[in-house]
Amino acid sequence: MTVRTDVVVPSPGVFPVGGRRLVVYVVWDRRGEVEDYVPFALAGLREHAARVLVVVNGSLSDAGRAKLEPVSDEILVRENRGYDIWAHKEALDHVGAGIAEFDEVLLTNDTWFGPVRPYTPVFERLGERACHFWGMTDHAREEPNPFTGEGVLHYHLQSFWIAVRREMFLSEAWASYWRDLPEMPDYFDAVLKHEAVFTEHFASRGFVHDVAFASEGYPTDHPALFNPDLLLADGCPVLKRRPLFHWPPFLDRHAVIGRWIVEDVAAHGYPTELLWRDLARNVEPKTLNANAAMHEVLPEVDVSYDPSRPLRIVAVLHIFYVDMTDEMLDLVDTIPGAYDLVVTTPDADKQAAIAEIIAARPRPDRNVDVRVLDSNDGRDQSAFLIGCRDVLLGGEYDLVVKLHSKKTPQDGYNIGRHFKNQQFANLLNSPGYTANLLALFQKEPGLGLAYPPMIHIGYPTMGRGWWSNRPGFQRLCETLGIRVPLDEISPLAPFGSMYIARPEALRLLVDHGWVYSDFGGAEAYRDGGLAHILERMPSYAAAELGYHTRTVSTAEYMAISHTSMEFNLDQMSATIPGDSVEKIMFVKRAGYMGEGRLRDFVRMYFGLHPRAGRVFGWVIDPSSRFGRTLGRARALRRA
Repeated sequence: MTVRTDVVVPSPGVFPVGGRRLVVYVVWDRRGEVEDYVPFALAGLREHAARVLVVVNGSLSDAGRAKLEPVSDEILVRENRGYDIWAHKEALDHVGAGIAEFDEVLLTNDTWFGPVRPYTPVFERLGERACHFWGMTDHAREEPNPFTGEGVLHYHLQSFWIAVRREMFLSEAWASYWRDLPEMPDYFDAVLKHEAVFTEHFASRGFVHDVAFASEGYPTDHPALFNPDLLLADGCPVLKRRPLFHWPPFLDRHAVIGRWIVEDVAAHGYPTELLWRDLARNVEPKTLNANAAMHEVLPEVDVSYDPSRPLRIVAVLHIFYVDMTDEMLDLVDTIPGAYDLVVTTPDADKQAAIAEIIAARPRPDRNVDVRVLDSNDGRDQSAFLIGCRDVLLGGEYDLVVKLHSKKTPQDGYNIGRHFKNQQFANLLNSPGYTANLLALFQKEPGLGLAYPPMIHIGYPTMGRGWWSNRPGFQRLCETLGIRVPLDEISPLAPFGSMYIARPEALRLLVDHGWVYSDFGGAEAYRDGGLAHILERMPSYAAAELGYHTRTVSTAEYMAISHTSMEFNLDQMSATIPGDSVEKIMFVKRAGYMGEGRLRDFVRMYFGLHPRAGRVFGWVIDPSSRFGRTLGRARALRRA
């Protein structure tokens, strides 16, 4: 690095005893709300700040403002433009000459959870060091630049936490940097035009920087992403959110285990319900499920249920096949303690037969209600959302167990049998297993649903779990006010439509006020129809309200599932080069294989070699001008 000699730089200073610090904290929320982890983070910062200025990118609801006002001195709402960088610029312009009242300005944002460890030791330690600016963490120099594939990514302090002393923020160099700040229309602009150049820009002009937790002391060049546990062990007060929402294959490549990170955070005393609520509402559910390893393999012996805190439970069973009644009652009878039973069925004859079977199995602690539905359109979906709406909205229950008599005869005996067992056994396999599952809800107030993992043995769900339901799913999300990001390839969903849930977590679905005509008869149970859309909806509806989902299974099922999936993935990976990230990106660039015709392979080739595709794109794109001309010529010859 060459240091410029034409810039006069005052000597670096320490943070004086009794000094004044301005904290500028930037918030962005897709709903215009404020997640609870934000005021928690700000409450801890207040004691270290003479003034807290919160900048909101976009809109701010009244409820959001009410959360911010007790932990800030001023709230500035601006257009969501230029990410947090331009929000910092606008905040500095807003403060103007008043910045001279402060000894340090901390520029930070809502991309981290904290305080996981106390702020005070870091402020005290860095306050004693003479520097012009300092960061919480840094990123080592990389060549080539991983964002561009060429050039250099300079060493830099990470921009989520930059503290600047008055010797620097009162300088002309500081003023000119912000005055000349370029536009930043996308995320990579924010990285390449600010974060990756800020440190180098000022260091080359003679300004001295420092860092609380230097990457050179850790085994990777990006410890905030790859080694958050080591940072926390060393006293770092913040946890970046990214290790829990980044692309799972990338984290897999670097063996970043989100489950262990969350356990570590909890061990340090951070209220993880704040973390789960934010992530549930703002991260694709399947991505979160993978990153945080939110699958529970439960033992068959009760090791966790607390009988002193019993849950009020209702089992809702839709029974079309009367011969399955005893089998389903065996399942719900594994529930520890009392529960109520509501059964729905299509006609009076089935009602009488089911009532007789239940009567032969009396339980003194169980209320029973066997209901005849006005229509079977929508089957178990309409039975649950319409036929049992009063039960779900009544406020009498902490949990609802949703089951239905599943045979799937159209898929063949073995496949149908496996699907049914996969649902039943992984929800209510034995008294001990069921008790351990219910204990998850006792331990986690924010747990909204639990259900078996995606079915894949006997079904081609992997890679196509949305099927043709995504467009209708998106429309229904708009109708219900669900703004949770949707997963790209497959949803996190209770395929088979059986689960245990808090009724409150399902409120957006139940409140809608469905009628049987919405389900359109048998048509609604085809892909793209309402019943299949609703099958994929519960976790997203729950997440909008801040409830997260866990998948659950028996140890036996996990043995069956994992060995099958491992072998299949091994087979599919054999002819694709690279590690898991490279394999996935290779396949994505190639695009859909189609039927393996020449045309399909040509299209895939040009997907993998885009320069050739730009030159010869007419081969695969008949809508291009040359392609249309060629097509007309061929048509004339045929005529």
